[in-house]
Amino acid sequence: MNDLPQLLDIYNDIILHTTAVYDYEPHTLEMRKQWFDAKQQQGFPIFVADDEGEIVGFSSIGPFRAWAAYKYSVENSVYVKANQRGKSIGKILIPPLIDAAKALGMHTIIASIDTSNDVSLRLHKSFGFEEVAHFKQVGYKFDRWLDLKFLQLMVS
Repeated sequence: MNDLPQLLDIYNDIILHTTAVYDYEPHTLEMRKQWFDAKQQQGFPIFVADDEGEIVGFSSIGPFRAWAAYKYSVENSVYVKANQRGKSIGKILIPPLIDAAKALGMHTIIASIDTSNDVSLRLHKSFGFEEVAHFKQVGYKFDRWLDLKFLQLMVS
C-alpha cells in the first residue's frame, strides 16, 4: 500500500507518454487505491521491482473478462519506469506472474500489447506467449490509430 504513489507515477507516465495504456488522463491516487483493493479482493497479486527502495517496475494479473466462463483466464500487465527501460526489469516481473497464475489454477494468460511496442512483444514471446490476434485501429491516441495484439500463454 505504501508503494501506491510510486506505482501511480509509473502508470501515469505511461499514460501520458506511451501507447502501452489506451487512456488519456492520468489516474488519481484514489483510483490506484481502488485498483489495489480490487486486486486484493479478487486474490490477484501485484509484484514490484525495487532498486534500493525505488520502485522501478510492477506487474499484475487480473480478470480477462467479467463473464463467469472466463474465470480461468487472466490478463497480465507489466510496467517499467521510463528511466529503467532496457534494463531487463520486465524479465524479472513476468516469471512471478506465470507462477501465480499456475498457483491460482488459471488456464491461460492473455497479454494485450500495442503493435508499436516491439520490446513488450519480444519480451512476452521470450516467455512462450504466442500471438493469437491482431486488431486493427481499435485505439486512437497521439493523433493516430493504434493496432492491438493479443498474445497468449497456456499455463495448464
